[in-house]
Amino acid sequence: MNEAAQTDLASDRDLPPGFANLYVFAVFNALSYQAVLASPMVLFAKSLGASATVLGLLAGMMPLLVITQIPAAKFVGRIGYRRFILGGWTVRVVLIFAVALLPLTGGFLDRATQLILLLTLLLAFNVSRGVASAAWLPWIMELVPAPLRGRHFARDQAYMNGASFVAFASSALMLGAQPTPVRFAAVFAFSALAGAVSLPFLKRVPDCPPPPESSGGEGPVPWLALASHPPFRRLLEVNAAWSVAYGGVMTFVVKFLKDGAQLPDDRILLLMSVSFIGGLLSPWLMGPRLDRLGSQPLLAFTMGAGLLIGLGWWGIAAGLAPANQFLVLPLVIGVGLINAVFSAANNRLATHLAPSLGRDHFFAIFMVVWQLTLGLSPVLWGLLLDAVGGWQTSWGQLEWNRYSVYFGLVTVAFGVAFWLCRRLEEPKAAQLPALMRELLLDEPRRWWLLLTGR
Repeated sequence: MNEAAQTDLASDRDLPPGFANLYVFAVFNALSYQAVLASPMVLFAKSLGASATVLGLLAGMMPLLVITQIPAAKFVGRIGYRRFILGGWTVRVVLIFAVALLPLTGGFLDRATQLILLLTLLLAFNVSRGVASAAWLPWIMELVPAPLRGRHFARDQAYMNGASFVAFASSALMLGAQPTPVRFAAVFAFSALAGAVSLPFLKRVPDCPPPPESSGGEGPVPWLALASHPPFRRLLEVNAAWSVAYGGVMTFVVKFLKDGAQLPDDRILLLMSVSFIGGLLSPWLMGPRLDRLGSQPLLAFTMGAGLLIGLGWWGIAAGLAPANQFLVLPLVIGVGLINAVFSAANNRLATHLAPSLGRDHFFAIFMVVWQLTLGLSPVLWGLLLDAVGGWQTSWGQLEWNRYSVYFGLVTVAFGVAFWLCRRLEEPKAAQLPALMRELLLDEPRRWWLLLTGR
């Protein structure tokens, strides 16, 4: 039976009983981590006087500390998938409760001390996340049959983005236009409670024993040989290019809207919450296409769309267009869409390329390269923004300033990532024109038939 036929015949009945708990966990997990890792935390850090470099460090800390997967990978098989992840996520929740208390310490701690404590708590939070996530993709690969993986990753993105939209909208309502320490504490307390609720659902997800080879053998792991496998190396190159382009975009869009467009905090959060509408659109874009057409065309699509989005932000930052909602909203939605599509297509391709032997180590390399560059990127972009500072010059109506320089370089990085996508090796994958033909011709024709009956 060919791969397309297998995909058509595969259904949710092929998933183990209790698997739906994973999606409930994804909802509450997204309600939890968005406040700690995204715009609410950026706004809190800015209220403590954080510079662009520090904001870049905050944005990059989570992906940077995925490097802890390298030493953690050898313990996954010994401890078991679910137990390994549950332990790390429990530590995370405890640390969020500590973060929720931090805004209330302003009466006896100065802002610099609060910022140092914040960085320390987030460091511990992200270390526990990095270690625990070493078991995530190997667990999913064991639970989800290959013909269903694209569908699963698309659905997971939908649940996560829907919950993230609620998290951002709730944060905006709780913070208001002029957030106070008590309001920040309330946002982080909500995050901690949502994380606590997610744990019982994670515990109900069916576990499975790791394959015998996952328990690890004796002797050193040939990390360089694993990373040099040609199809896998090209996927790593795409991940590095994507991370340079995308890393820090959400953080510095928030900073641009705050400093450049002078928008109040609650409006910025509401605007950023719209990015998750883009994520909710991703299942329509991917759906069965991801399993049927393959990951390569969808990855190329994200890079091409990212290039256009980068041009849009560059035009606003350069003064060629105003930062009004009619222009900002489509760009924010586009950022959410390409992030969701990239995550699903990228994870699916990694599970298809990883061999059975040394699987945990392959996934550790994959996640570390992806997340390490994703973490370094905002730090370097933050240094660039601070280095450019208040410099600006004009060429006619075009203004060069730190934000137009940043978004211009992001656009170039997406162009490089698009070129690298064309070199990916994926058996039986369609080409980008086939995907565009479906989206621009076949899909509108199908809807026209549904609406008119002819």
